[in-house]
Amino acid sequence: MTLSGSASSSPQRSPPRFCRLRGGERCGGGGGACRPRRYPPLVIDRSLYGREHVRRYRDTDGEVGYIWNVVPTLLLTTKGRRTSEPTTTPLIFGRDGDDYVIVASQGGAPEHPGWYRNLSKEPEVELQVKGDRFRGRARTAASGEERERLWRRMGEIWPHYDTYATRTDREIPLVVVERL
Repeated sequence: MTLSGSASSSPQRSPPRFCRLRGGERCGGGGGACRPRRYPPLVIDRSLYGREHVRRYRDTDGEVGYIWNVVPTLLLTTKGRRTSEPTTTPLIFGRDGDDYVIVASQGGAPEHPGWYRNLSKEPEVELQVKGDRFRGRARTAASGEERERLWRRMGEIWPHYDTYATRTDREIPLVVVERL
């Protein structure tokens, strides 16, 4: 069936995605600076998750795993605060100039994720972005303008963060990692 409702042998086509301009009007995705926006899926593909995500990302230098549910990911390795053992976590990231920005959301869980708690004891980390592995120093984004700006930026990458924030009473930390 076509969009007009008449019978046809061609497959049904999805309507185009539109971005919203300030004020709420639709731009129409007509090109130029405003293009149809790709949103992360509402149902998250968990076929690549946790340890398997880390293994495949490392084995392929990010050929598998860098893009996960249409968003970029990196591997963050922290030193365990109790065990001193390295722990690696795949995380969605954004950029702020030369810095990397990650969100300690844990899906809106009541407690901060373990990797974030590890940073309180040891802020030096290792990052892998595709095949590039390097050391970094992590800090929590300050409240105020920096946090608001980075939260908006990360929400553009993964809109689910706003939903996660409604699931918890804690303020979800934004972490900025500077390459060493």
